[in-house]
Order: sequence, then structure tokens, then C-alpha cells
Amino acid sequence: QVQLVESGGGLVQPGGSLRLSCAASGSMFSISAMGWYRQAPGKQRDLVAVIMRGGSTNYADSVKGRFTISRDNAKNTVYLQMNSLKPEDTAVYYCNVVPPGINYWGQGTQVTVSS
Repeated sequence: QVQLVESGGGLVQPGGSLRLSCAASGSMFSISAMGWYRQAPGKQRDLVAVIMRGGSTNYADSVKGRFTISRDNAKNTVYLQMNSLKPEDTAVYYCNVVPPGINYWGQGTQVTVSS
């Protein structure tokens, strides 16, 4: 069983930065592609960043150049560094394996970008 716990969200002004963390329990972490997803009110949950087991990454066009995903396999942790935040980045952010495991969704962490 995999458990994922997200943290690091908060309220930030436009142009600001946040770093999200996702701590994973279970043996799947080191062999899985991991991703950060987000869901804004009234919208579907979208994948915004992926990091493969070997470290290669991919990003949604909306966050490319502003967000950086990384992972520490020794700590079973994946991170999302978010810079130059915009109001449209406001959402609940979740981590999960890619493709997502339906039973792995955690509570997420709220990110609000507002002046």
C-alpha cells in the first residue's frame, strides 16, 4: 500500500515562490514515475509535472519554465519548486504515480496565489 502526504502549500502573492513536498511510503516510489497534479475549483484534475525513475522530466505547457520537479529516492520524496506564480496556479496540488493510482490520492495541499 502506498501513502502519499503533500505539504508546503500556502498563500503567496503573484510572482512569488513555493516549494511543495510529497512524502511517500511503500516500496513503489523508487520504481515509479511520479507526478504532481492540480485541481482548481470547478475544473478537472490535471497533470502538471512528471519525473521518471531515472530523473527525466516533463511539464505541462502552462507551467514550463516556472516549475521544477525533483525527487530524492533515498528519502522517498518528490518536490515541486514553483516560481513566478500566477493567480491561475491557484489549486489543490496532489502527487501520485504516473499514471495515477486511484487508491493513492492524498489530501493534497492548497496553493493560493493572490494579492
